Amino acid sequence: MAATPGARSSVDLNADLGEGVGDDAAMVDLVSSANVACGFHAGTPTLMRTTCAQAVAAGVRIGAQVSYPDRENFGRTFMEMRTDDLIADVLFQIGALGAIARSVGGSVDYVKPHGALYNAIVAHEQQADAVVTAVAEAGLPLMCLPGSLALTLSADRGVPILTEAFADRAYTAEGTLVPRTEDGAVLTDTAAIAARVVDLVRTGEVTAIDGSRVRVAAGSICLHGDTPGAVEHARAVRHALAEAGVDVRASAE
Repeated sequence: MAATPGARSSVDLNADLGEGVGDDAAMVDLVSSANVACGFHAGTPTLMRTTCAQAVAAGVRIGAQVSYPDRENFGRTFMEMRTDDLIADVLFQIGALGAIARSVGGSVDYVKPHGALYNAIVAHEQQADAVVTAVAEAGLPLMCLPGSLALTLSADRGVPILTEAFADRAYTAEGTLVPRTEDGAVLTDTAAIAARVVDLVRTGEVTAIDGSRVRVAAGSICLHGDTPGAVEHARAVRHALAEAGVDVRASAE
């Protein structure tokens, strides 16, 4: 497939780490950004510190993976929350991870909501406003889905934005993620995932679950650390990108 005029020569690869699942030690050597769980949906202070130390040793950018206070459901169930509570919870998680990252010579360089909170701020006005408010007060960039309400609010308030696409998740024709409760929501074929990432970087588009093409141009691509075969997927993606002449590195958009 020929590259479009806007094809990227480099891309960031990020992964959700520090959740107590998957092989973080292997994944951190294959990505350029680590979304570290802050304890609300998964992880512990000790695991946060270990993961941050691994990221620092690998030269990988650290992001705060903030969530609803929902360890029971791994942060994947929507929760109604008061605005002031959600702002405070997000700030608490950023602050905790920031202190731990500094203890091992690192820093928190961006914020990425996790799971149901990530999906909520695509269109939920009250929660998007709360998350963007917290991130603005923390003085950090927000990583979010292209076309989301959170992205629009961030742009309006001068909050730096990191847009992302997903290597191992199916998309709807509207450019949102297919809910995990639906068949085909999580992709597991290594070769297909690698080819999809190269296609996305070259064209800024992805094939949706109904076969249509959707515009999802993004500067970062997520590989979930808890997806079956995550390490193999990440290795295949790195190899495919190298073959396509695309560098993997963390950079501002």
